[in-house]
Amino acid sequence: MIHQPINLSSVRTQPIKNRTNKVIACKHFAGQISAGMTVESLLSALPNQLAAAALIEVIDAIVEARRKSKPVVAAIGGHVIKCGLQPVLKGLIDAGILTAVAMNSSASIHDYELSLIAETSENVGATLLTGEFGMAEETGRDINAALVEGNRKGWGFGYALGNYINERCNPYRELSLLAYCAEKGVTATVHAAIGADIINQHPTCSGAEIGEASFTDFRIFTSVVSELGDGGVYLNIGSAVIMPEVFLKALSIVRNLGYEVDRFTSVNFDMQHHYRPLTNVVMRPSTSSDRGYAITGHHEIMIPLLAAGIFDRMGR
Repeated sequence: MIHQPINLSSVRTQPIKNRTNKVIACKHFAGQISAGMTVESLLSALPNQLAAAALIEVIDAIVEARRKSKPVVAAIGGHVIKCGLQPVLKGLIDAGILTAVAMNSSASIHDYELSLIAETSENVGATLLTGEFGMAEETGRDINAALVEGNRKGWGFGYALGNYINERCNPYRELSLLAYCAEKGVTATVHAAIGADIINQHPTCSGAEIGEASFTDFRIFTSVVSELGDGGVYLNIGSAVIMPEVFLKALSIVRNLGYEVDRFTSVNFDMQHHYRPLTNVVMRPSTSSDRGYAITGHHEIMIPLLAAGIFDRMGR
């Protein structure tokens, strides 16, 4: 049977004014952009919808969290360090906005190399062909030595490495986020995946030492997560696997132990959508009273913009 075109003459229509619309110009459109705008006027001129509205809500949540003396935690991946965002994060720490930092161990490696030679991020394609990828003598030797030393004193990975940088006066230690946190007494934890990092290739590497240091930091990080309830903010910035998984386990532990970790805001900042951050950071932790956001964009643009918005709100 060959079908004939359907007859549309009896289709019922309605006046457009009776329809409910998701976009209303007077509520949702951007404002005028002009030269010399303040941060406040720029943010106010963003369209009041989608990611722009989410960014404003995240800024407000962070400002409100600090007003209530609740924690604001940043969990970061290696690309955040490679983008050179340490000055932005350090500024947030100085202002009392960022209360704790967590990172995967690739971030700690880039952080250490910057403190040593003010450079990082080798050409993987070229060095992999020659068997030289990840074989930097100082990187593997020093980080592994820092963990051995730190474990003897009961320190976690983050503090051990930050303290190591400071005590040895690495030439560019002002570039290190871990060294800065150690100096300022701000909690900074590092979460390793054995076999995933170049320091695991080094002849001085000990899986037991890395595991002990990272496990200490996991327990410290879990303590940080236990304080998020009733207004805290958790930011996952550029970690697609390690930090979302670590966060989920830490959250499960504190709830198992009876902490009421709800009514907090969780946010994922990344350049593209990934399963784990969206699921473990934005969706799964949420109760009816929690808020989860996913904001997509390049870290080198979004994190300075976020910081500028926070400083502006707090200044006013």
